[in-house]
Amino acid sequence: MREKIVHKAAELFLNLGFKSVTMDDIATEIGISKKTIYAHFENKTKLVEAVTFELFETICDGIDCICNASVNPIEELYDIKMFVMHHLKNEKSSPQFQLKKYYPETYEILKGKQFEKMHESVKESLQKGVNTQLFRPNIDVDFISRMYFNGMTGIKDVSIFPQELYTMEYLTESYLEYHLRAIVTDKGLLILNKFITSNQS
Repeated sequence: MREKIVHKAAELFLNLGFKSVTMDDIATEIGISKKTIYAHFENKTKLVEAVTFELFETICDGIDCICNASVNPIEELYDIKMFVMHHLKNEKSSPQFQLKKYYPETYEILKGKQFEKMHESVKESLQKGVNTQLFRPNIDVDFISRMYFNGMTGIKDVSIFPQELYTMEYLTESYLEYHLRAIVTDKGLLILNKFITSNQS
């Protein structure tokens, strides 16, 4: 039952936002009493925490699979973007922003976990790009990995990128291209241009 609650809550939170979904809403959607939810989760904060970290683990596992199977680091980044967007339902309700606003402690823990995971993963990907001569040999892998994380986190700030002006799809696509164009070699640029042309979303 715990798994069922987490799964349904995740779906509702991602579509409608952490703030607007109540424990009653979740209970009604599953067809159980609110008391049953409280038997597994002390309060809504604990449920938000469980949903957030479970989603994070699912995404991490998926990213690992993509990295292990990837053809090259350029396609790898696009595949990861598509996978994350799919899992976060294109972030219709700005979950990251809402989490930061209403559940700051959970947000800070998540951000730390995300940085740890992404920093290592992006560093490996960048190094792979350097080794295969798709990325410039003189790039500072550690610095660029940190910049990438900062940018990916930054585009989710709706006070800077309002949802009525930009979709999350547009932001991630544009930021990814911006990031890659700064580090590719001529050989990498050919692959990037070819990939963008054949995958116009």
